[in-house]
Amino acid sequence: MAQKVVVIGAGPGGYVAAIRLAQLGAEVILIEKDKLGGTCLNVGCIPTKVLLHCAEVVTNLGEAQELGVKVDSSSINWDKVQEKRKKISSQLVMGVGSLVKANKIKLIEGSASFVDKHTLNIVKKDKTEEKLTFDKLIIASGSVPAIPPIPGVKECPACIDSTAALELDKVPKSMLVIGGGVIGIEMATAYSAFGTKVTIVEALPKILPLMDGELSKMLKKSMQEKNIEILTGTKVLSVETTALGANVNVETEQGNKSFEAEKVLVAVGRRTYTESLDLAAAGIANDRGRITVNDKMQTNVEGIYAIGDCLGKVMLAHVASAQGEVAAENIMGANKQFNGATSPSCVYTDPEFAGVGLTEEQAKEQNKDYEVGRFPLAANGKALIANGGQGVVKVIKGKEYNEILGVHILGPRATDLIAEAALMIGMEATAEDVIETIHAHPTLTEAVREAVLASEGIAIHIPNKKK
Repeated sequence: MAQKVVVIGAGPGGYVAAIRLAQLGAEVILIEKDKLGGTCLNVGCIPTKVLLHCAEVVTNLGEAQELGVKVDSSSINWDKVQEKRKKISSQLVMGVGSLVKANKIKLIEGSASFVDKHTLNIVKKDKTEEKLTFDKLIIASGSVPAIPPIPGVKECPACIDSTAALELDKVPKSMLVIGGGVIGIEMATAYSAFGTKVTIVEALPKILPLMDGELSKMLKKSMQEKNIEILTGTKVLSVETTALGANVNVETEQGNKSFEAEKVLVAVGRRTYTESLDLAAAGIANDRGRITVNDKMQTNVEGIYAIGDCLGKVMLAHVASAQGEVAAENIMGANKQFNGATSPSCVYTDPEFAGVGLTEEQAKEQNKDYEVGRFPLAANGKALIANGGQGVVKVIKGKEYNEILGVHILGPRATDLIAEAALMIGMEATAEDVIETIHAHPTLTEAVREAVLASEGIAIHIPNKKK
């Protein structure tokens, strides 16, 4: 008899886990309180990238004259932009629905909470309730935007989260972004291209604090050159409602300042969404709602697994999906471990920023004996064509074994290029492995190989530093 497995949450972790379970022969029940695809497809990754793609088109039109392309006007039809965002999300959500049906997964629309470690209470959308028992279960309940305890934020109508920022009825003339992490930086990139005057306020000394510091500084400079004001090491003290929108009071190293903006995007990160599950009823260990698991994605309760944002660690869609596959396969008898070493971090800015493996800061913290290779994209023909050669590929490799420890890319299509680097780290590739792999010309991928060559002091297309 097939195992009865319940998955709570149909985001990129939950629906992937459900499909893998079905492929392996389980009887699968998928519970979703809102929409298939979760945050990612509906109000996160995908709709954000629609705005960013539109922003990229606007930027390209602005540079068309340099390429000899005459453009009479480049005004934005915001209704069309929003229509495109909704259409793409809807198409992908319908695709997930088709996959759920094709894999004979039972979908229940409703909210789940634990009665005990073998039973759930389901409150369906029609307000009816149902008790549901299971053999095994995966929690994939996701996350929600975090709201910081800044006086005035909750009361001010001009303060919006990332979801509301996607659904604005018009492009604001000004926007202050609280938070210089991935969400804040991406939204700033998009709205700045649409003509919004953007100011970013970040409490830490640098934007994108988890990314490579050297490239993060380069991106900051690039954004400032596009008239995006960035204040790091700056604390938001309070927000006040004004006729224009909001007045934001901040504390800088030089003293207190205030900024007025039509909209204030609160983008200080996300927090786990587990409070409605009643984890205590099942005895599931957690740290203030962040569920504790081992590398097999098992909780402390036998038969109950957890994946994705509800763990409160790396909140990325592709991490949730990978963890979902690990959990599903272990439920069905495998012995898989999740290893996040090959998980890339991607920021869809202009230019794009992506990294995988160790940053230089992490290599230093871990006392690694390492070498760095850098290849400026100004020396790459395809990059010169794409964006004037703005950016760099940076490779970190171990000295003793010559293994690739980290790759960080700032430049056109960095988020696509990073997959090769993830494969390098996953297969424990050495510099020689990469160098011996022929990269097509003219492509951006050549720059990855050249950065590895540079780490050896034998780059072809730039002068080499003596080793």
